Amino acid sequence: MNFALKLSVCFVALATASTAQNLPAPVMNDDYAPIDLAEAKLGQLLFYDPILSGNKSVACATCHHPALGTADGVSLSFGDGGIGLGADRQFDPENTPEERIPRNAPALFNLGAHEFTVMFHDGRLEADPTKSGGIRTPMDADMVVGFASVLSAQTMFPVLSRDEMAGSHRENDIGRAVRQGLIAGEGGAWDMIARRVADIPDYAERMAEVYPHIDEPQDIAFTDISNAIAVFMAHEWRSDTAPFDAVLRGERELAGDAARGMDLFYGDAGCASCHSGPFLTDHDFHAMGAAQIGPGKSATFEDHHRDEGRFRVTGDPADLYAFRTPSLRNVALTGPYGHAGGHKDLDVFIAAHANPVAGLENYDAKQAVLPAFDVDDFAVMNDPDQVAEITKAVVTPSIKLTDADITALIAFLDTLTDPVATTGRLGSPSDVPSGLPVPMPN
Repeated sequence: MNFALKLSVCFVALATASTAQNLPAPVMNDDYAPIDLAEAKLGQLLFYDPILSGNKSVACATCHHPALGTADGVSLSFGDGGIGLGADRQFDPENTPEERIPRNAPALFNLGAHEFTVMFHDGRLEADPTKSGGIRTPMDADMVVGFASVLSAQTMFPVLSRDEMAGSHRENDIGRAVRQGLIAGEGGAWDMIARRVADIPDYAERMAEVYPHIDEPQDIAFTDISNAIAVFMAHEWRSDTAPFDAVLRGERELAGDAARGMDLFYGDAGCASCHSGPFLTDHDFHAMGAAQIGPGKSATFEDHHRDEGRFRVTGDPADLYAFRTPSLRNVALTGPYGHAGGHKDLDVFIAAHANPVAGLENYDAKQAVLPAFDVDDFAVMNDPDQVAEITKAVVTPSIKLTDADITALIAFLDTLTDPVATTGRLGSPSDVPSGLPVPMPN
């Protein structure tokens, strides 16, 4: 072996050794909450059943389908008022939505792991032992006891959202209850959903078998429904059998671009400074200059298309345009990327992520995947002043990446794809107890 080749081999060995020192510990069974399979099977049916939505037309699976990486495959979709799934989803001309869902549907992998204590892009729901039930949420005034986890409690939100599942107050009783502020308690929106489920004999029987406190159908509460759904998600999309997991367990080594990409990820590219730990997230919030498209997040009295992220939760100016670091498990399957799904292509997103200023200035609207709708989806991106505000919030330095670097990073990220988790353990049911159509891709 000549000297140059020996030197090259030496440098590769040093880089690999350095990367190995930075790798997280492998995922263990103790990292997850225990699962009751009967409860998971009950949750599976509820997850795919549109009975939980105001107009009985939208299920959890409508926006979180395993065929679409447990998300919906588009930047911003339609909930109530939509027809179809993924890129095929269109608005119903007989029930036109008022607007798109304002944020990209997040993937559901590993949410049953103990360390996932913060939910949603802005973290508006999180574990807090000082709060009633151990959970902090904007619904504090209406918070009820009985949610078994933050994963269970997150189901409170979609069923109350006009644009996601509740529908308009002009269309159904749940939408009207939400509009009137009737949420918890007898006759509230959650109670109405529970009564719908309790009135279906198959669900009533299954609930009584799973939960000992249920003697009669009237004992079924919304928290029982949400707890079952949470257990299903935790079981179905646990993801710890990807090639990367074999690396963490010392059972294999990466080669070629994947190995170089891992070196970059845990080295010079600095990705692991935020995408840390076994699930590749620090569960924190960072202003990374992601493209803002769609309606944004605003109160009913506001008229803008901004999404100020974590700031809307904390009121701290330091949190302006900061969003939660997503886990990168199965990331190759979960695009479009960003809190608003501004980028369909992972390589383009990585380039913009590495240099947010250039990424915002050169944003290509063709990167958005948006079902047709006669609205201005790019009001923010076409306004230099608003783009400058997003840019100003970015505090992380830009990273210079070559095309070869990005190719290598993607090769590494591909090793995070877990065939067991992406297929699912229970799968999609062919039918549900309500008899309503199960969401299925074309």
